[in-house]
Amino acid sequence: MGVHYQCFYRLAEFLARTCFDFRVVHRERIIEEGGAILAMNHESYLDPPLAGIACRREIHYLARKTLLDWPVLGPILPKLNVIPVDQDRADMSALKTVIKLVRAGHSTVIFPEGSRTLDGDFLPALPGLGLVIAKTRAPVVPMRIFGARAAFPRGGKPRLFTPITLVVGEPIFFSKADLTGDGRDLYQGLSERVMRRISDLRLEE
Repeated sequence: MGVHYQCFYRLAEFLARTCFDFRVVHRERIIEEGGAILAMNHESYLDPPLAGIACRREIHYLARKTLLDWPVLGPILPKLNVIPVDQDRADMSALKTVIKLVRAGHSTVIFPEGSRTLDGDFLPALPGLGLVIAKTRAPVVPMRIFGARAAFPRGGKPRLFTPITLVVGEPIFFSKADLTGDGRDLYQGLSERVMRRISDLRLEE
């Protein structure tokens, strides 16, 4: 790990465990070598760092580009493997960066819903994840977070000592047959397939 990433990793790990009693169920299912995609539901600003500390290696993150305008934290984000995304348009440059990273053997976390939930219900999956799968044929690790919305709801303030649990599902591997088809319909179908696997995960696992 790079110096900045390692420092932030240790800090996030300490805060997650002391402030939110964070735990990971089935951590052993996370793919720690080679190109891989971590696919996770999106409840809170806490989700990306929590996904990061669940892994033992560096991962890369997609985040809306306006976060880089934040004072203090914004300039640090690129050093923490954050890839800015313009959410006002279809930002293909960000997805191309992710595809290159995964093909080169790196891991990235992608939120199929694209944005945080307001009410706790899942949002429809977007085709971006499916595009990355189709172009890389990388395995996908479905993950579901519980408690993050209660701990830091969208538009609200952090509520310390709210327990958060991340449940990791069995990796999904894709064959050539899974990638037959063209364009948006294929990408949408792949994203929805992964989203179903995420929604099937339960807290008691």
